[in-house]
Amino acid sequence: MNDKVGGPSLDEVVTLAAAHGLAFRGAFHPEAGDGVLPLPDGATPGTVALLGFVGGRSWPAFAASPELGDGRPDPLDRWSRRVVEGLAAALGAMPLLPFGGPPWLPFQRWAMKAEAVYPSPTGMLIHPDWGLWHGYRGALAFREALALPPRDPRASPCESCAGKPCLAACPVGAFTPDGYDVAACAGHLATPAGRDCMERSCRARRACPVGAELAYGREQSAFHMRAFRAARVAR
Repeated sequence: MNDKVGGPSLDEVVTLAAAHGLAFRGAFHPEAGDGVLPLPDGATPGTVALLGFVGGRSWPAFAASPELGDGRPDPLDRWSRRVVEGLAAALGAMPLLPFGGPPWLPFQRWAMKAEAVYPSPTGMLIHPDWGLWHGYRGALAFREALALPPRDPRASPCESCAGKPCLAACPVGAFTPDGYDVAACAGHLATPAGRDCMERSCRARRACPVGAELAYGREQSAFHMRAFRAARVAR
């Protein structure tokens, strides 16, 4: 672990990120093999703090942004870049983003080091509180090894979920123990029968009981589903 100390406190990171519409999503001290980029001078970062969405808490900040209303492609990525890079400049960190590749940074691996999230049967990461209603929009790499709280010891809620309702909820059976049939999912969304998923979010995601009360609202759900479908068409 990097032993450099100093830099902002974790509370400062949490507070400033929240003021700009992003939730703090945990942090970790990088080790060899984590795939964290070096700082501009070649030094290894001492801390990586992840930022993202949890439930609908952050949606209003993006919904009111100029990026969403300017009609140009990729509004969420452009908003995320602006906010994360601004936070990095204010806090003396290097910005890291989960888009813009290749190469793609291993955000899911980092997330599992930073907080109590685990792969779910759908392939999405599940959190004991937020369920499947969360996402990662960027990270801040600090030179210093910031003081971090103890890791959340809670196990994956999927371990105690006997029924696995997420696997049976998909109308086209796209989620199976063998993996995610992306083509079947995308094909369904392009039909009239897929309107429910397009407007209210994936049925498999909605079937998960964990954090169900924190599900995205219709506007947020529809935005993400349109973005997913557009990305599939672009391929």
